[in-house]
Amino acid sequence: MASETFIYVTYIRTTPDKLWSALTTPEFQRQYWFGIHQESEWRAGSSWKMLFTDGRVADSGEVLEADAPRRLVLKWRNEFREDLKDAGYSRCTYELEPHEEAVKLTVTHVSESRAFIEAVSGGWPKILSNLKSMLETGQVAFVNK
Repeated sequence: MASETFIYVTYIRTTPDKLWSALTTPEFQRQYWFGIHQESEWRAGSSWKMLFTDGRVADSGEVLEADAPRRLVLKWRNEFREDLKDAGYSRCTYELEPHEEAVKLTVTHVSESRAFIEAVSGGWPKILSNLKSMLETGQVAFVNK
């Protein structure tokens, strides 16, 4: 089966360390991810999960690579939609590259499931726009998911 891929690139006026912290700190994640946060030790081999505001697991997996503040790779499976859960694991890669006074953030999500990629294609742009806005202005662009 062929892989499906979603790629999103943005430039954020911040430092690699601040962006890494925003990607891996639950308190900050809640602000730009519509109340959702992630839990992990952020080391290769450690478990990873994303939790809804009520504590239910939204997604889970494993940290495959963690090279702060440059690269983070997650093995990722949806846990709340049966059709997406049955699609198995995807792979999400965050790449952070300094670029002049900003950081180039590239998020690449790869799955064998077209439905999974369609689902993340709708979410990532709002989430990453919120992340950019939070780091640059202190406010999110989108209040409701």
